[in-house]
Amino acid sequence: MFVIIAGGGRTGTQLASMLITQKHTVHVIEYRPDILTRIHKEIPTEFIFEGYAVDTHVLEQAGIKSANVLAACTNSDADNLTICYLARKRYNVPRTIARINDPRNAWLFDKMFHVDVALNQAEVMARLIEEEMSLGDMMTLMKLRRGDYSLVEEKVPAGAHVVGKAIRDLALPESCVIAAIIRHGKVVLPRGITIVEAGDEILAITDRPGVEQLAKLFATTEIDLTKLSP
Repeated sequence: MFVIIAGGGRTGTQLASMLITQKHTVHVIEYRPDILTRIHKEIPTEFIFEGYAVDTHVLEQAGIKSANVLAACTNSDADNLTICYLARKRYNVPRTIARINDPRNAWLFDKMFHVDVALNQAEVMARLIEEEMSLGDMMTLMKLRRGDYSLVEEKVPAGAHVVGKAIRDLALPESCVIAAIIRHGKVVLPRGITIVEAGDEILAITDRPGVEQLAKLFATTEIDLTKLSP
């Protein structure tokens, strides 16, 4: 895949490094002298193109006509919108991705400016913090489908509702799939008849509402203090 990244800041450089490691062809466009000095030390020089990414001449030098993806990662929302618009309307780039710097501008990043995917960093961070606050001991391992789904891990505590039950008898959320169970350091492939044991590490794929339901399912049984003898 051939990806052009507009903006060599921390986000753009990190993205470029990851894509290069994965053997993709990457060209980074940057015009700021101090940033250029830094990124020349972090990624190979042949992947760096000096210039202003809203300049069509610079875009063409970077190979925009052959690009599969354009990622607009500059620190200017106006520039990111312009770059995506040019990429699609003038050069027919199949996919455009734009970084949103100011959440108040998020409403502009839509099909009108030919932005296929808009990444609102403030919103993503806020959602991650909110989710981690509500998960308890459950850990998010990976985000899937732009964050709509997650791969989560939960260690089943002694006394949990699910201990001793077969997977087929669990009231799993409709959008939840148990992908694997790690038991005594070994992976157990989950089947309907598999019995959940205390200490099992459950790996599950679920959507956002399912995460909360799953956390409740794996919680320990609450003791009703009113039923205890004095």
